Amino acid sequence: MSWLRALKETTRSGLKVERSRLEPLFALRATAGLALVVVGTLVLSGPEAAVSSAFGAFQAAIATFQRSWRPRPVLALASGSTLAVTTFLGYLAGAHLLLFLSLLAVWTFAAGLSWTLGPTVGVIASSNVAMVLVTVTLPTTVAEAAGHAAVIFLGGLVQAALIVLFPIRRWGAQRDALADALAAEADYARRLRHDPTAPFDPAPLMHAREAAVVTARQARKRPSELHGARGLAERIRPVLASLADPAVGAAAEGPERDRVRELLAAAGSVLDAAARAIRHGDPVDLPAGAVAALRTPDTGAILTGPAARAARRLAVLLDDVVETATPDTAAGAPRTVLARLALVLRRTPERPIGGGRSDPPTTAPGTVQSDTRPIPLIRPSVPELGPRAARTLKDELTQTGSPYLRHAIRVTAVVVIGYVLGHYLPFGHAYWAPLTSVMVMRPDFSQTYGRAVARFGGTIVGVSLASAIVYATEPGIPLSITLVIVCAGLMYLLMRTGYVISQIVVGAYIVFLLGTIGADVGQTVYERVLLTLLGGVLAMISYAVYPAWETPRLRTRLADWLVADGRYAAAVVQHYAEPAGHGSSEVRQALLDARAARIAWQDALKRAETEPVRHRGLSRSAADGAGEALAQIARIGMLMEAHLPERGTTPVPAAARLADALRESAEQGARAVRERKVPDWKPVRECLDCWDGEGVPDRVVLRGARLLLDALDELSDALAPSPPR
Repeated sequence: MSWLRALKETTRSGLKVERSRLEPLFALRATAGLALVVVGTLVLSGPEAAVSSAFGAFQAAIATFQRSWRPRPVLALASGSTLAVTTFLGYLAGAHLLLFLSLLAVWTFAAGLSWTLGPTVGVIASSNVAMVLVTVTLPTTVAEAAGHAAVIFLGGLVQAALIVLFPIRRWGAQRDALADALAAEADYARRLRHDPTAPFDPAPLMHAREAAVVTARQARKRPSELHGARGLAERIRPVLASLADPAVGAAAEGPERDRVRELLAAAGSVLDAAARAIRHGDPVDLPAGAVAALRTPDTGAILTGPAARAARRLAVLLDDVVETATPDTAAGAPRTVLARLALVLRRTPERPIGGGRSDPPTTAPGTVQSDTRPIPLIRPSVPELGPRAARTLKDELTQTGSPYLRHAIRVTAVVVIGYVLGHYLPFGHAYWAPLTSVMVMRPDFSQTYGRAVARFGGTIVGVSLASAIVYATEPGIPLSITLVIVCAGLMYLLMRTGYVISQIVVGAYIVFLLGTIGADVGQTVYERVLLTLLGGVLAMISYAVYPAWETPRLRTRLADWLVADGRYAAAVVQHYAEPAGHGSSEVRQALLDARAARIAWQDALKRAETEPVRHRGLSRSAADGAGEALAQIARIGMLMEAHLPERGTTPVPAAARLADALRESAEQGARAVRERKVPDWKPVRECLDCWDGEGVPDRVVLRGARLLLDALDELSDALAPSPPR
């Protein structure tokens, strides 16, 4: 992509206004916290303390709106406490330019490097640097520095207290994540009716897994319907795929296919009903049509072999999903609907299914052990995060090509240069330029350039409107505080609609807030806009001069995904060789690694699409073809996983050789991808040639192995150089 086109794309994304679901109650609570702190400190301590407390409360509320699974009070306290400490040091060093620049460089470098710990930590750290740049302009003495830091911390404390005292939709984010995962599987089941090999994006399942990681305290208070449904959703997906795929499931046409379509439609309806119940905390309301489809008594007579086994497993899992999705409030109610579905699903001519919570569990072949209590995924406490974060940051410092290290160096240089230029330019208020830089700069190209354009456009509008109001009305302190609170409320309400909208409100917020103590009245709109433009231009130039392009790393990301997929497929195949020697935990971990590698590849490919860099050995068509082939490998592994043999099943010795060949070929293939060569799958091919002369008791593993080889060949074809024209 050329630079001109890249600039057009990033400008369009930066100025984009999205239609997003507003959350007025959350915005009202955050605004109330800010108003309580600002008005209280204004009455007790005066305007300067009110301004400091406003920064603390404002930033703490912003932290609670970040996409994090940490408890919201913890985020508010973390933001308020870290801002208080950095601001206190800023007050002490603010009178000495060289000392302040040294501290500013250290803070900014740490904030830039903190993005490796996650976007929430990066946003909080970067916002702290931005707030320090503003707050040190407030007139104060060294003796008063601790007082200002204390009221900043008070702002975060009040926001955290309001979240505890006035909770809004407890566990709402976790409910939405789990409901989205079930709804995605419902959509997947319906798409499988028309396309038996339809793709499935695992992102909703990954998102639900992240939401399921809780603290030890949260694990004791989590609603029952959030305990086991995610694990059931994970197990349903391969069963749906194996039921629909003609290679291992029902025939492509005929009565079997018709019955499978009915089951898939019913499964989609049941999963949608469970998703609605979990999202709103209501009892499950099953659609009559789905129950009627599941009541059809001839399933066992129509479906045979792997298809029948998948249908039985699907029935048990749907039963458990419905029961798990029932909230605590309905636990003591008559289970008419649930009992009806359980009886329907378990009555098949072939054998009773069993496995529900009201029946004794069964371990017969083809059934599912469902009466197991899920073990919660425990999130480490805040004190435990310190050593882990230190190790992560230390490792990041040793990686010379790390995009986060490059970002830290880049943003530090820009902020220091911007502050120096702003200090010596005849505009005053040197913080506007570095404030813009630190707020718009991100580790990747598209966000940095898009946010820079949005910041400039939003500042022009917001600062112009606010300055016009100030000059026209000359508001006193009460009106200025009122305008500050209104701007903060609009910011919280419209935060998710687009960065340019939020910058309009933030620009006005800063003007009104500093105007409360007369700290910014003398600066014209023209000067503010010029300094904002300076900060944005510095940020954009820095990325062009010292970039961290994602495009050259695409082959490495692709190779990582290939290795992860190979290990996942090998873990599944190994289970056929030793049914009693390998538990599902090994397969599960390999699947999670493969999903993480896929998400990393997709994110990298998305970032690379907007970069003004040539493909450097991996064209767009090659990347798309390779991605489809690797997704196919994961899908085939999932089909085989749906039919993992139970303990006591006859082992397939040749599967062990195939598993070793898959691991070896994946490693060699990844090395070839990194070296811009075409991978060769000779070990896998030789294994399959040997299989043709052996008797294989389980035909699923042999079919899956052949499909895996076909997918690997498709990957090689995608990466092969195009013939000259």
